[in-house]
Amino acid sequence: MKRLYMAIALAITIAAPALGQDAAPVAVPQSEQQVKLSYAPVVKQVAPAVVNIYTKRVVARGAMNPFADDPFFAPFFEGFTPMRKRVEQSLGSGFIIDTSGLIVTNAHVIKDAQEIVVAMNDGEEFEAKTVLVDTPSDLGLLRIDPKGKTLPTVRLGNSEGLEVGDIVIAVGNPFGVGQTVTSGIVSALARSNTDINDYDFFIQTDAAINPGNSGGPLVAMDGSVVGVNSAIFSKSGGSLGIGFAIPAEMVHAVIDAENSGHVSKTGVVRPWLGFTAQSVTADIAASMGLEHPRGALVSDVAEGGPAEEAGLKRGDLITSIGGRDVRDAEELRYRIATLPIGTHTSFGIKRDGSDVAIEFTASPPPEIPSRAPVTVKGQNILQGATIVNVSPAIIEELGFEGQEDGVVVYSVLDGSNADQVGLEAGDGIIAIGNRRVTDTSKLEGLLANYDARRGWVLTIRRGGRDQTLILR
Repeated sequence: MKRLYMAIALAITIAAPALGQDAAPVAVPQSEQQVKLSYAPVVKQVAPAVVNIYTKRVVARGAMNPFADDPFFAPFFEGFTPMRKRVEQSLGSGFIIDTSGLIVTNAHVIKDAQEIVVAMNDGEEFEAKTVLVDTPSDLGLLRIDPKGKTLPTVRLGNSEGLEVGDIVIAVGNPFGVGQTVTSGIVSALARSNTDINDYDFFIQTDAAINPGNSGGPLVAMDGSVVGVNSAIFSKSGGSLGIGFAIPAEMVHAVIDAENSGHVSKTGVVRPWLGFTAQSVTADIAASMGLEHPRGALVSDVAEGGPAEEAGLKRGDLITSIGGRDVRDAEELRYRIATLPIGTHTSFGIKRDGSDVAIEFTASPPPEIPSRAPVTVKGQNILQGATIVNVSPAIIEELGFEGQEDGVVVYSVLDGSNADQVGLEAGDGIIAIGNRRVTDTSKLEGLLANYDARRGWVLTIRRGGRDQTLILR
């Protein structure tokens, strides 16, 4: 045992001089600049253009029925639950991107708001109007009238140059306490599996983000906005150091779509190529002779669609788009979604062991067949619903899956029969009685000739699953 202690002591004695020789010399700071490390210059550049957003919306909710759980009385009160309206207030953040008063924020901050007030950093307030709510990306645009005032703006950058470990700051109005700046690093890039929006592709940061920060900018050290703070992972409601920001490239895409007029009921009209793809698993990678799982494997190609015309085939492995690597199907979907309509670009493909390039143009989804809308009237189960034919354009516009033809509910009038039944936009109308609905003209005929004396039987499709409603 004594020999062991002596050996350790000897090793320390020998190593100590070496460590001292290799260590960098410690110098006393010679100036204030060397002592003071501050983000103040970046904050001064960005903070004046960051705004607080206050919204009011009226929501209607059913009052609690005291007989709702009673097995005997509940059927007598079915459909007679009174609705109570109340005003719901919320707050968020945003940032001004041009002197005309255009403001970027989150869609969930301003969606369905009846009143929106924007407060500047200096306390001045403006009424704001909604320009665009793009639900799939969770981005929204507002506009205020500066009334001759020169508005401060931020510079919208991009996130492609970011690396994990880069310093970033978040600016916003957490919990309504007023404008607050927090700092952190980029914790991860291309973070998916968050279910925050339809394009699951985020910058992860440990800069503190709390309720009220939503819509505020994530800023790089050069003063450019690289993301929009959108959500946090938290079990308590407060920041746990896991925040998510929408990349600036998606913001560029939303603004470009608004400027070019490529917008629809639910927001931005995005490119449609007519194919589906899946991420590569370890087993698929091994079967294809790949060292690591990467890329997006084409699983289906729509007949006559842009992808088929460009030469894409089932079984192709997409490894890049526009020269940027594609790691999985989520990243492919995100990169397609950020392409402006009309853009020419290319896929990098691996096919039968060879590298292939496929050129294509980002085109809007076609409206074939035409929507041929029908607003249902009369005493029937669908009264108050507007029904349209399903097409790629309608699928993209309403954001539903699981139905490629037939008809779908486009909108529902408040208080109508369709509303009382619980129909929603995006519900497919599959059959009335035992008769299948193939298009809106067939729908009108079935409704006109339906014998409702024994009640209504309606088959709908929601979330890819069919269900039958029976009302007497």
